[in-house]
Amino acid sequence: MRTQIPNNRATGFTLVELLVVIAIIGVLVGLLLPAVQAAREAARRMSCSNNFKQIGLAIHNYHSAYNQLPTHGSGTDGRVRQPQPERSAHHADELMDNNNVLSMLVGIMPFMEQQSLWEQISNPLANPGGTPNPWSPMGPSPGTIDYTPWVTNIPALRCPSDPGTGLPGLGRTNYAACLGDSTWFSTVYRHSDYDGSDQTSAEHLRAAQRGLFVLFHTTRFRGCSDGLSNTIAMGEIISYLGDNDTRGSVPNDDLGGNNATLEALRDNPLACRSWINPESPRFWSGTVDRSAFCRGFRWADASSVFSSSMTILPPNAEICGGHNFDDTTITATMSSQHQGGCHVLMGDGAVKFITDSIDAGNSSNGNVWLEGTAANNNKAGSKSPYGLWGALGTRASKETIEAEL
Repeated sequence: MRTQIPNNRATGFTLVELLVVIAIIGVLVGLLLPAVQAAREAARRMSCSNNFKQIGLAIHNYHSAYNQLPTHGSGTDGRVRQPQPERSAHHADELMDNNNVLSMLVGIMPFMEQQSLWEQISNPLANPGGTPNPWSPMGPSPGTIDYTPWVTNIPALRCPSDPGTGLPGLGRTNYAACLGDSTWFSTVYRHSDYDGSDQTSAEHLRAAQRGLFVLFHTTRFRGCSDGLSNTIAMGEIISYLGDNDTRGSVPNDDLGGNNATLEALRDNPLACRSWINPESPRFWSGTVDRSAFCRGFRWADASSVFSSSMTILPPNAEICGGHNFDDTTITATMSSQHQGGCHVLMGDGAVKFITDSIDAGNSSNGNVWLEGTAANNNKAGSKSPYGLWGALGTRASKETIEAEL
């Protein structure tokens, strides 16, 4: 009879085999992780686009109801506007109106399933333990932190790809009204020589403000002779993260000392470029201390830095303005946290993704304005000096769009 000899050798993985398996798993995770992140960003980008479509639908419904676009720069105004840094939140007489600086986003709230928020804004609202009590209809200045509607974060106004949250931003937004291809007369610093109430300023306003939205003024679809499908109504913007991003705020330096003026922005859109960090071109080399006056920080405020955009510099280029920001005028560039471009909302409600490489003409050329010259291609009535990008921002400049975006 044959006797079976028992095998007492231990079975299992050797250390080498275990290390090989771990290495294979690590390689697979390394290969899959970028794909997972890309899939997540694709979903966020789709959601961002859908938000824009809802805003576009709200704008069209508003126009159907009132036969005009929501005014960018509306509200209540009993006095001359004062620079916001000088306004005190502790004086009741300064809180009874909002100085006509409410953004067009406020007007479309009832058309974005925000009826309850709109009712808080449009009616007197209790101010527990504060003065005035109650708040007046349409609320105080959009920078008033004690007024609940202005600090409400509305999901439909936020792009999921943008991580910005919390103070010093109040209610943030990633969608901004397009004012066209010029900074001239795009300021919210209102006085009699600048609000279009006299003939000279009215002529300046008509010559420079060529977007679908015009600050403080009523516009209608019928005024868009270039075609709604060829005209940008709104653009995507980032909200500032406090990281010196050139798209979110401006450095503390003035634009060349005494040249820190509205004229400097008008005549040279690249006026801030010397302060960009050459080793990190997406960031300023200096410091930024205007922490409350940054991109996308107030959805209810029509100031250029908060909720306006322009087709001057191409998407994701730097914004530019004087560091004091008293007049809140900037070259309000469109931007996003997506790779390679940003979304725009066309006048017909379509949402397009525009790449950073779009033809933006000569970025060093001055804006079109009343006293521009033919030699510089910025004379009143001229086609936009900023190529296809500038042409998409104007509503009635007779440019022809020859290619599908």
